[in-house]
Amino acid sequence: MFLFVVVQEINNKTVNRVAAGQPFQEEHVQYNKNNHMDSTKSFKSYSKVDELEEQAYRKKTRKRMIIITLSTIILIAIVIGAVLGILFPVKSSKSQENPANYTAENIDAICIMTRYPDSCDSSIASLRSSSNDTDPSPSPGKIFTLSMQVARDELIRLSSLPQKIISSNVTSDPLVRGALDNCETLFKDAVEYINDSIASMQVGQAEKIVLLKAKINDIRTWLSSAITNQETCLDGLIEAANHTFIPQEVEYAMRNSTEFSSNSLAIASNLMTILHHFQVSVHRRLLKLDNHHGHESDSDFPGWVHSGERRLLQEENPRPDLTVAQDGSGDFRTISEAVESIPKKNKSRFVIYIKEGVYLENVKIDKDCWNVMVYGDGMYKTIVSGSLNKVDGTPTFSSGTFIAAGRGFIARDMGFRNIAGPVKEQAVALRSSSDQSVFYRCYFDAYQDTLYTHANRQFYRDCHIAGTIDFIFGNAAVVLQNCSIQPRQPGPDQFNTITAQSKTDPNQNTGISIQRCHITPFDNLTATTYLGRPWKDYATTIFMQSYIGEFVDPAGWTQWTQGVDPPNTIFYAEYQNIGPGSRTGQRINWPGVRPNLTNEEATRFTVEPFIRGRQWLPKANIIYESSLE
Repeated sequence: MFLFVVVQEINNKTVNRVAAGQPFQEEHVQYNKNNHMDSTKSFKSYSKVDELEEQAYRKKTRKRMIIITLSTIILIAIVIGAVLGILFPVKSSKSQENPANYTAENIDAICIMTRYPDSCDSSIASLRSSSNDTDPSPSPGKIFTLSMQVARDELIRLSSLPQKIISSNVTSDPLVRGALDNCETLFKDAVEYINDSIASMQVGQAEKIVLLKAKINDIRTWLSSAITNQETCLDGLIEAANHTFIPQEVEYAMRNSTEFSSNSLAIASNLMTILHHFQVSVHRRLLKLDNHHGHESDSDFPGWVHSGERRLLQEENPRPDLTVAQDGSGDFRTISEAVESIPKKNKSRFVIYIKEGVYLENVKIDKDCWNVMVYGDGMYKTIVSGSLNKVDGTPTFSSGTFIAAGRGFIARDMGFRNIAGPVKEQAVALRSSSDQSVFYRCYFDAYQDTLYTHANRQFYRDCHIAGTIDFIFGNAAVVLQNCSIQPRQPGPDQFNTITAQSKTDPNQNTGISIQRCHITPFDNLTATTYLGRPWKDYATTIFMQSYIGEFVDPAGWTQWTQGVDPPNTIFYAEYQNIGPGSRTGQRINWPGVRPNLTNEEATRFTVEPFIRGRQWLPKANIIYESSLE
């Protein structure tokens, strides 16, 4: 109010001229000139009274000038203060008198970005209260960490529920019990993903924000996987026991953990936008760092496989740590025996060579077996074969002939089969839950649910995948490049769907990207075949720069449940495909179907933007496209 009173006291003419950009001094000089001209005739008789009046006027004019200058400075200060108060809140005496309100404002500002802001607010406030956290001004990073701690604690509580249900003997169905066992594993793994995310946030100092920038995609991936694991538990129970109360009971018990996990993921997705306001100089360093990486366009594989892995993929016969051979010429006769000798949480690469042969066994690389590589004598020569399936009592999640759960898994020149056949319904050849996993020159052979790209980041190159219903499915961030994808003849009255993607949260960085692949029939295919169907509400799949044979139905995509269109939130897209099946004129008319993406939109699903490939795949000699070029 003081500012406006001061301004109103200023001569209107002077204010208007200043506002119009006319110098105040110019008016003063012009006045003197005019006054001089009017008094020229009486110059010799110029009295002391005139001189005093002139001095008084000059003094008044200077006062006006000072007032205008001070008013302008005050106005600018008020504007700057308001902006800084929004972006960089400080501990005022008022906030110190009432820290609870200030904390609530901080938390509200973060939680408003989540899908469940009420549960975000209340859960973080509850944790702070129970832990006697008295910080009056928690930073965005601390609020984010608190949100993850809330999600983790709820998942820890939830982890005991499956065994409680089993112990109650409410069901003797082996499929239901198997699904409950899987839930326990999935919950515990989700806890580990969140713990890994919390550990990555322990950077604290401003100069370490560069490290956080590098880690934020890891955090988003792990939080996405924590959500996927919870959803996978529920899917398994519905598959096994949709006629009982068990799925409803578990879904009700999971409500808090799923909401809390989703809240943390939403904050992670916006975290760098928040943090960069606090450290402009670091933000510039981040931009410089990003630009540096942008010049690595000569990469052959995504960069999260380092130089050691690069060498192993290049070498024709890498030196193994263990050899498996059915004829007894190796260290073990079975793959499962060799797997038992893998060191736990090994940070260096552990290589297993599997000689030619068909190995009739089910193999699992556990979650604590890190950086394992298996390679064989060729995708059609070294084959792991099994037949676990849903009809015979094994949940889909457990039915994989080969399961890779430990981070950093690599398979090369291997074949994976499930020979249960179409009448046994879900029967997985390979499931990968391994973060930063690579499959190079591998064969995946089954019918329904052949390749389960369950979670985390995955890359497939020069592979061969054959199947029927939903035969590439899951909720990983996965790129399949230069692969042969072959639908085959299903059982009677069945149709084929190449993909079934299961993204459940808009902030998950997941989807199926199929680039430069060759999509043709496996055999005498007569069944109707679609590019995919949406398993979940945010299903995300793109076919780009691929050859699509004429057997694909012109509609392209089909419903998950007959007669029920999917929500508008799905994202099904195509970009620069070729072949008779690539014509998009008759594609199904859903809001979420994008038959003709722009170059900019399609680039989001190439190796580098989508799975941050340069961080973990090798960079030489093995052909790999990092872009659309």
